[in-house]
Amino acid sequence: MLFDFNDPYITRLVQTAEFGIERESLRVNYDGRLAQTEHPFIGNPQIDRDFCENQVEMIGDVFNDPADLNRQLGSLLDEIDAELVKNDELLWAFSNPPRFNSEDEIPVARFCGALQGKSEYRHYLAEKYGKKKMLFSGIHLNISFTESLLQAAFVQSGAQIYTAFKNDFYLRLSKRLTQYAWLAVYLTAASPVADASLDVKSNVYSSIRCSEHGYWNDFTPILDYSDLKSYVRNIARYIVNGDLKSASELYYPVRLKPRGANSLQTLLQNGVNHLELRVLDVNPLTRTGIFTEDIRFIHLLLLWFCSMPDFDFDEEKQIRAIADVKAAAVYGNAEIKNRAVKTLEEIKRFTLQYFPDFLNIVDYQLNKLHDGNSYAEIVSRRFTDDYMAKGLLLARRYQGGERDV
Repeated sequence: MLFDFNDPYITRLVQTAEFGIERESLRVNYDGRLAQTEHPFIGNPQIDRDFCENQVEMIGDVFNDPADLNRQLGSLLDEIDAELVKNDELLWAFSNPPRFNSEDEIPVARFCGALQGKSEYRHYLAEKYGKKKMLFSGIHLNISFTESLLQAAFVQSGAQIYTAFKNDFYLRLSKRLTQYAWLAVYLTAASPVADASLDVKSNVYSSIRCSEHGYWNDFTPILDYSDLKSYVRNIARYIVNGDLKSASELYYPVRLKPRGANSLQTLLQNGVNHLELRVLDVNPLTRTGIFTEDIRFIHLLLLWFCSMPDFDFDEEKQIRAIADVKAAAVYGNAEIKNRAVKTLEEIKRFTLQYFPDFLNIVDYQLNKLHDGNSYAEIVSRRFTDDYMAKGLLLARRYQGGERDV
């Protein structure tokens, strides 16, 4: 157990965490085609672009309350829409792209000057993985616990060095979050519908970007979680061997991130600052792309992990974890649904014992397991018929200020 939940001081502190978010979305013209204009937010640190020039990336601040995080996303969307409307452009509200004729309509992100290397890296990705995959948009959720909590847990643990304790804490948490990333996929998958130009049939997958058709390495990375040096050395070896161009090419459900520049050197030097969960779809049922209730659930999920003993996340278990993510991305997977029911029931028992005020968070997720209540099922019902026309109408409604549909 990482925290003593019988200690009222610890139990109070764990109810607050730190949340940050990165959300991607494609810019489209009023006819639904991918915008071919240059990124219109040069110099704005919170509105960047990612793989392709027409993919906007919103980068939020860190908040203790997920509701505040979502409010900021709404403000960023207001700023983006105010600019896009000048060029008759909209933000596409789905993880899956709109219709496109060829990869010529997918311009690789153009960075200049000191950032030229970012463009060269993206050209490398386009060549290796194909430009079509650059069109997938998703949400990366960053989460960490407060320093006051970790300091209190450090004192209780009897460990000698705080930085080593903190790194080991996040390594253990990362193992569990990777092992259960399938559950996050199953509960937040919201992209079962796609245009024929993506060449993936609709309603075969609930999340195409998390399925076998998404962004994955052409091998299954096996990571060493024994300590931070081993973890970093392991990834560095993949780079030296030519399997990866850089640490950013590690397409894994969960990443350990440092404070400051995202590099292995910074991670080793500064230590782990937070976990990045990378498997969440942009949810078209809400303007911000993510419901506050789902962020709260990820927090509760981490608390549940903190009640578990450590375990050996060996090669077999890591391969299984990746396979489980892809299985959870299959539309209507009954086996995964049954596992989700059992897992949520376990989480509910844990919540009832330690955090009874959080029961509504679990019940919100359990409700999705009723037939027809999952995000994927709702999106399928509403958008399978005429995805493009309905997608454009939705983008206009969100640009007009509507919050949910």
